[in-house]
Amino acid sequence: MRRQQGLTLTGFMVVAVIVVIALLLGFKLGPSYMEFYTLQKLLRQIAEEPIKGDPRTSVRRAFQLKSGIDNITAVSADDLQVTKEGERVVIVAEYTVRVPLIYNLSACMEFRATSEK
Repeated sequence: MRRQQGLTLTGFMVVAVIVVIALLLGFKLGPSYMEFYTLQKLLRQIAEEPIKGDPRTSVRRAFQLKSGIDNITAVSADDLQVTKEGERVVIVAEYTVRVPLIYNLSACMEFRATSEK
């Protein structure tokens, strides 16, 4: 006789609950990570552009113009730290995002986006 193989109803329910929780976490935390990667790409793009005049002023102006297009809301132009190392401009943005998960439980994520590769 062959033994039956497969997943019991209880086993299926446990796997389904784990998958649903993982998907919900991904849907809650995903937008913050997507905004971080977009911000980092934008900072690298701005750092590669030729700078005219004061680097801080021109970087902040370019950031204000481009962040509206890319829908970056976690960081403003005043939060940027702009330094010049030799001929390169280095832009750093450090910020914290708190995402409410359920009831009084929230995820706190600290990001550090930089124009350095």
